[in-house]
Amino acid sequence: MLAKKYVNLFFIITGSLAVILGVIGIFVPLLPTTPFLLLAAACYIRGSNKLYHRLITHPVLGIYIRNYREERSIPLHAKILGISLLWLSIGYSIIFFLESLLVQILLLIIAICVTIHLLSLKTANQQ
Repeated sequence: MLAKKYVNLFFIITGSLAVILGVIGIFVPLLPTTPFLLLAAACYIRGSNKLYHRLITHPVLGIYIRNYREERSIPLHAKILGISLLWLSIGYSIIFFLESLLVQILLLIIAICVTIHLLSLKTANQQ
């Protein structure tokens, strides 16, 4: 029983950090909002139903989550930023850090799949 308490606490802390980063992402153009809020919702649903409900019904933050869950959409700036940062970070890693061709190919496949997924999502209307 004690272990479950610590697991819930881990999810609550992780979710809260994700909310903080998501809120910062609303104001800082280089930090995406939607992925952090989705992470927070996933953590809260496992750690605290009360915090999960507060997050998804929040008048500002809940919109990001509902757009993704209900309409499978994210804002255009999130698509552009997400794909740009994905390719910059993976490209940088492949060029400067990784020597294994197999790992480089694996990262390229992951980047391609994530890019396809992000491009397949509808673009949300800005509110």
